[in-house]
Amino acid sequence: MKKLPRLLASAIACATLALSACSPSPLKLSDSEATLTPTPASTQYSAGLASYYSQKVDWTKCGEFKCATVKVPLDYANPQGESISLALKKREADGTKKGTLFINPGGPGGSGVDLVKSVGRLFSSDLLRSYDVVGFDPRGVGQSTAINCLTDSETDAMRASNEGASLAKGVSEKCSKKTKPAALLDHVDTPSAAKDLDILRQLSGDSKLNYLGYSYGTYLGATYANLFPSNVGRMVLDGAVDPTLSAHQVSLGQAKSFENSLRGYVAYCLKRSSCPLTGSVDDGVKQVRTFLEGLRKSPLKTTDSERPLTYSLAVSAVIGPLYADSIWDTLTMALSQAMKKHDGSMLLRIADILASRDDNGHYTDNSAVAIMAINCLDYPVQGDKATWAKQTKELEQASPTFGSSMAGSDEMCQLWGHKATHERTALTAKGSAPILVVGTTGDPATPYEWAQSLNKQLSNSRLLTWKGWGHTAYGRADKCITKAVDNYLLSGTLPADNQTCGNTDTTVK
Repeated sequence: MKKLPRLLASAIACATLALSACSPSPLKLSDSEATLTPTPASTQYSAGLASYYSQKVDWTKCGEFKCATVKVPLDYANPQGESISLALKKREADGTKKGTLFINPGGPGGSGVDLVKSVGRLFSSDLLRSYDVVGFDPRGVGQSTAINCLTDSETDAMRASNEGASLAKGVSEKCSKKTKPAALLDHVDTPSAAKDLDILRQLSGDSKLNYLGYSYGTYLGATYANLFPSNVGRMVLDGAVDPTLSAHQVSLGQAKSFENSLRGYVAYCLKRSSCPLTGSVDDGVKQVRTFLEGLRKSPLKTTDSERPLTYSLAVSAVIGPLYADSIWDTLTMALSQAMKKHDGSMLLRIADILASRDDNGHYTDNSAVAIMAINCLDYPVQGDKATWAKQTKELEQASPTFGSSMAGSDEMCQLWGHKATHERTALTAKGSAPILVVGTTGDPATPYEWAQSLNKQLSNSRLLTWKGWGHTAYGRADKCITKAVDNYLLSGTLPADNQTCGNTDTTVK
């Protein structure tokens, strides 16, 4: 399952979206559910975990934030065994603290520690006054005990390659040699990360977990709620993943949605004089597709003579801006340079930003390999080579532009060599407090149907809809979304049933 950083928009450009109308009649929670005042944390946990739940957290100043490291067990089936570390970063509440809000940016492999740096402009001032906002790097990720696999040059080669899933075995072998402890590769599954999150909740002093998860972070949050329903406080799941889907079903849903988002972009582009595309929407989409396919045999020159723009890099660069319509003009500039001037430099730059590659050629995180490691423990391999060949054709039919690049998830995980730890299943979180699910109708990475499905699976939830383009809503949509999410997180007020914000038609003919 491919996911790109939700902060792409802020990394490439800054933009604002217009205010749209909201639906009325919110539902108020009971007073007991609405209180945010911290209460003594729960002391109920599994045998052998007492030292983890009772450890002292030493917060130290790190710039304008505070940072800490906590210990969690490598293997929850053997809590007396080896431990690993989780990195935390906290932005303290601007006003009187009412609780701690844990955040996750998605991925899998995204850094919550990095996301905290941006909440000052992503989150509302009301929210920032009331919550300590804490980001954490999940096990295997970033500054926590992390998966270590490739050198910078090896990562360059992997990203530029058009070989796809077949690279997984070689990468996995390098990971096994360089990751310490090597057993970490078998324990970066989402249920283990959710159990880590309950330790973090306890150490924050809150009896209930307040949480905002984006994209993959919705799966982490829903898994937590399913494991610890009585510990759920305010939980927002924005850009929902459907827990019941197989790896191929995820790829198929994304293939359809990215193709639709490309059509949305092309329709937008064709209305502007700077657009390198011509004719109808169908014509423009075919022109993008032809350009990309041509790179398989003839990569495009860039300002870096050693790094031409390959098919794989260009697909990443085109997919990335589809996550935020606020940067569609940037994609237009990059495509114009590539298609008219035969210069792939801007597209390469976009691809590098997506992969966290800095100007010195250094990768600032391990997201490129963490996503493989985590997904392969979360998605059991299904099918065989014959099945996968049929699925590739299905993906190509669903998305003639991107389908082939999204194939191979099961083959990749078979070659990866670390078997999934659990089955895909509905998550009900029976007995939890109300959970707010947010879905975007034009979301390319987590199709709106997934939000609808998760909302139906959860026993106590409400769906908030953003009619617009792009991946996730809170922090990038309009004031209607901000108000609805804030009201829930701050006062326990759920939005009205089936409340919809925004009015953009995301169906392109």
